[in-house]
Amino acid sequence: MSAPPVKVAQIDGSALEGLAVDGQGRLYTTDIVTGRVYRIDAPGQAAYPIATVPSGGGGALGWMPDGTLLVGYGADPRVFVGDLIKAAGIVRLNIDTLELSPFATGLSAANGLAVAGDGTVYATNDFGGLIGQVRPDGSVNSEWARFPSANGAVLDPAGEYLYVSRTFVNSGVSRIPVADPSRPESILDFSGLDALSAPDGLTLDSAGRPVVPLNARGQVVRIDAPGQYCVLGSGIPLSSVLIYGRGEQGFSAGKLFRAGFDGAVYEIPGGAD
Repeated sequence: MSAPPVKVAQIDGSALEGLAVDGQGRLYTTDIVTGRVYRIDAPGQAAYPIATVPSGGGGALGWMPDGTLLVGYGADPRVFVGDLIKAAGIVRLNIDTLELSPFATGLSAANGLAVAGDGTVYATNDFGGLIGQVRPDGSVNSEWARFPSANGAVLDPAGEYLYVSRTFVNSGVSRIPVADPSRPESILDFSGLDALSAPDGLTLDSAGRPVVPLNARGQVVRIDAPGQYCVLGSGIPLSSVLIYGRGEQGFSAGKLFRAGFDGAVYEIPGGAD
């Protein structure tokens, strides 16, 4: 039996949505209550705000190829009508100067962000039916794919598939061929009471297997094959997003971390890569 999750940070009064780790092992997370972006330099250290998204509702995080951090916004009541008003967007955050600059607008939401090697960005809306795409030239296709309740988003290393969790509609996990987004493939389906598991912000391990937090069940699971999964951690409800660490110190490579709407960050020893 794997070791239980270990709390490594707490931001009181926050509801954490986005998660990213830089090459120095520093962790970044967003608060959907205040729109703040926080940095935590190592497990056990205090979190401190480094930026506030102007439009509020701090959402998902993602790294651009040039090392700037993308911060989604609009993770607030606007998501319920996001497909109609497209009021969400993404800003760039220079993690050295802490300068914010515009990146993209006109998206349904940015509850999940995935960035391809060429800088193409995909943004999801778990309360809507659209996945948006921001091309390397900056142009926005807000209706790149129609996919109900896509939430967490991550690309495989080859950039062939966009993996998404399905949170509220037909709960489970799918992969969407980037070359043909009209042909999604389900790799995990929840039914019966498990349909209320609420899978959220997923990631991939070094073997390309999806690792998914189940918000309502308080579990972190790894999909080992289509329709088959194992539990890596439990006892942590309200989990919103997972990420593997980077670098040799701090939130280091090979370790799995979780953030949640309880304002806490946990290490998941059972998910060590």
